[in-house]
Amino acid sequence: MPNDDELSSEDAEQETLVRRARIARELIDSVRGLSPADVPDALCRACMTLLPDVSGLSVFVQGKDVDTGVVLCASDRVAARLAEIQYTLGEGPCMEAVRLRAPVFATDLTRAPDARRWPLFSVQAAKAGAEAAFSIPLAGSVGQPLGTLDLYRDTAGSLSSDHVRTSLLVADAVTLAVTALDHTSMGPEGVVTWLEGVESDREEIHQATGMIMVQLGVTAAEAVLRLRARAFAQSRTSTEIARAVIDRTTDMRLD
Repeated sequence: MPNDDELSSEDAEQETLVRRARIARELIDSVRGLSPADVPDALCRACMTLLPDVSGLSVFVQGKDVDTGVVLCASDRVAARLAEIQYTLGEGPCMEAVRLRAPVFATDLTRAPDARRWPLFSVQAAKAGAEAAFSIPLAGSVGQPLGTLDLYRDTAGSLSSDHVRTSLLVADAVTLAVTALDHTSMGPEGVVTWLEGVESDREEIHQATGMIMVQLGVTAAEAVLRLRARAFAQSRTSTEIARAVIDRTTDMRLD
């Protein structure tokens, strides 16, 4: 017969499975039947309800690489700004969680070791209103992350052990929800229709990248780095610089 420790372990595992199923059901139900344009915000609101210990969150869905990913949703301006900062600088918990394929928690961005780990991101994040940031990868196929669930707090401090467990379960549920939506929201040409709206900002960056490649005769990777460098130097976002390149109010050849 199983001993008390084995029973306790089985009970804990069963409780985790029940919680995971409940959270997944809540997230999927929150977006069921909605129009594609309404899906991201509804998913974000449902996540915030499940994670009351954080100030805000965003969901990042990765493309073939980080540069082609999109921010599916953001709960507020600070969360959206944090996502944009990480994309512009190419550093931060989100980028590291994707690279490591493991959760990355920064409990105090105003002090070492977190401030030293990402010196540029930490300063900009604090200015945006975030003193702690937590990024959890969304498990994809073949071990490649589908994206990340990115949380922030406006004050420094760690998440409680229970809230860490809940955030991991929410990340699992977001993965299930996004995957389910991928399979049920295909348009006539195989396009995931609910992603079309959130891709618009990144499309501007892709278009600007192509223009910079032609102007400077550089690779796509270098064009993205030039765009990010200009954004950082001018304390603007990559999206703002991309729009200026497209509108021809900024000429990268003048660098």
